[in-house]
Amino acid sequence: MEGGALPYRPEALERRNANYAQRLAVDPFNLHTVGDPEAKCYAPGVPRAMYMPYPFQIVQMPEKILIVFGYSNISRYIQLENHEEAPIDFWMGWSNGHWEGDTLVVDVTGFNGLTWLDRAGNFTSSALHVVERYTPVGPNTIMYEATVDDPEVFTRPWTLSFPLYRRLEANVQLLDFRCVPFTEEYIYGSLAKEGSFVKKGS
Repeated sequence: MEGGALPYRPEALERRNANYAQRLAVDPFNLHTVGDPEAKCYAPGVPRAMYMPYPFQIVQMPEKILIVFGYSNISRYIQLENHEEAPIDFWMGWSNGHWEGDTLVVDVTGFNGLTWLDRAGNFTSSALHVVERYTPVGPNTIMYEATVDDPEVFTRPWTLSFPLYRRLEANVQLLDFRCVPFTEEYIYGSLAKEGSFVKKGS
């Protein structure tokens, strides 16, 4: 991330600190506001989906680009033509893209305000606006850059960047990572009868 610490508004920083303190807490009757949404298998949003430790595949078509993520069977379309505003709010936002030379520029809006940026409690609101830039810098590398603008949370826009690397193994495949079976106790444990979940290490 450029510039060091995230430029939080004071009231938003208080919420970030509260998020951090409750990052592994769960309330089955209030799943959207307590604990990290990604730990409960919700879609991670943008830009978080791009730096999670799971592979994804980019499929280029004439009028749109599809990004398919191994994590929790998530996908997103980047519309290259017939740009429209988001019809509703989404976990992954609504993506309109265009080319500037070899760089794909993607304007992402229409977020539902429920995603976090990481497991440290950093978050965004439904006012989030992300501009992504995908620039090839070699046959197997794309430089990814995202500028995050959320006036309800941050005092100014900020930018992060990192390289994306192509997997070069022979016959590489994108496999689903379905996380729900690993989080049942985390999400539903307080609702279950004692002893109904298998304990860790047993």
